[in-house]
Amino acid sequence: MPHDRQSDRKPPRVKRATIAGFRRAAKAAKSGLKRYPKALLASVRDPRGRKALAASAPPSLPDLAGHDLAAVWLGHASVLVRIAGMNVLADPVFAHRIGVSLGPMTLGLSRLSPAPFLERELPRIDLVLISHAHFDHLDKPTLKRLANPRTKVITARKTARLIPAGFGEVVELDWGCTLRIGDLDLSVVRPAHWGARTALDRKRGYNSYVLRAGQRPGVLLAGDTAMTNAFNHLSNLALAVLGIGSYEPWVHAHATPEEAWTMFRACGAARLLPVHHSTFPLGDEHIDEPMKRLLAAAGQEHHRVIRAAPGAVWAA
Repeated sequence: MPHDRQSDRKPPRVKRATIAGFRRAAKAAKSGLKRYPKALLASVRDPRGRKALAASAPPSLPDLAGHDLAAVWLGHASVLVRIAGMNVLADPVFAHRIGVSLGPMTLGLSRLSPAPFLERELPRIDLVLISHAHFDHLDKPTLKRLANPRTKVITARKTARLIPAGFGEVVELDWGCTLRIGDLDLSVVRPAHWGARTALDRKRGYNSYVLRAGQRPGVLLAGDTAMTNAFNHLSNLALAVLGIGSYEPWVHAHATPEEAWTMFRACGAARLLPVHHSTFPLGDEHIDEPMKRLLAAAGQEHHRVIRAAPGAVWAA
């Protein structure tokens, strides 16, 4: 029987997907070359980040205990939420630089502006949520300074070993899991992202979290995600925390401002807290672009976007 050469050919869709993957990789490499050589040189010249730390003069954080529901954006993807009488801290990163740590030196990108508070300025943290293992979301130096036996950590699949010692409990949760902590109900949703810490550990998890206190409107902490309909089934939310930056050239992993607005509208939340912008230079877009595009997408509903500066308190 003659060999059917047609059967050896890959389907057109597979070929297109492969080509698109190569193009994304090329754009990512080009983007990285713009910033990482300079960042590595700066890491060597200022290993302890003295210049960045010297610029930080954190004010006192207002007392959140009187609020049933409140949130404070702490820069990048770090958010402090007061809910069900608990202080919940999501993806805390207070370091001046993110990346690989070598002794006192961290090789990576520096903050564009100091964190609004230092760890010692925060109230007692009951719960720390880690969405995934990327350096800009799971920062070991920050977590070491936050470690407390009274604090529980919830993190994604195969990331518990990355959490420094000293916390009361570290729990891994996967997509679809739920957990009751005091009067707080926590559930895990699958975003459109990935969870690798390095290029060699692709099997780590990546989570979005939903927090609820009884029948009261809850909070979506999406973490990092590209455009997805994963949040469409949610309802009765007071607040959705969604990333709006680092989409150029990472749109396959980070939503554009317009996509973030679409996901916000689909999840049925009352207000949107935009994060993951204007803190670390992870994307090629201008520092002011994400918020301008988000407000343009919101149009006459721009009042639903929380435009508080890092450190400012929003309360329901």
